[in-house]
Amino acid sequence: MIAEPFSTARLSLLPLEPRYAGEMAVVLADPALYAFTGGEPPTVTELAARYERQVAGPGRADEYWLNWVIRAGGELIGYLQSTVTGTTAEIAWVIGSAWQGHGYAKEAAVGLVDWLKAQDLRVIAHIHPDHVASAAVASAVGLSRTEQIDDGEHLWA
Repeated sequence: MIAEPFSTARLSLLPLEPRYAGEMAVVLADPALYAFTGGEPPTVTELAARYERQVAGPGRADEYWLNWVIRAGGELIGYLQSTVTGTTAEIAWVIGSAWQGHGYAKEAAVGLVDWLKAQDLRVIAHIHPDHVASAAVASAVGLSRTEQIDDGEHLWA
């Protein structure tokens, strides 16, 4: 299974490539993006190395790492990712601070979930209990919060 390009009404979802590291480092530069997940903004070098690892994949026969950058109006604005294990796809998304509040995360996530469901995959997400915006995106794609908490985040299924 590989990440294939797809699009929505306003967005192009492009399979991740290390060449996007420079532009994405700018998108991911706001420390506020890490309030719920931890960490800090990556440097271009760190991001390029991460992208190399992600593109290479996990090296396990039953697991796939699917990653896309999100392009809107000619510029990258964030990313989508899915880890597929067996018949379950765990999804995550990040939209740069400058582009939040315009429905891009919801639009990209709906497109991703449609793509994953066409592959006959069950979709889940883990979301911090205080991350209202991500909870709204998860709800919009048809996921419901469960009471299961993993590493401080609710499982949405």
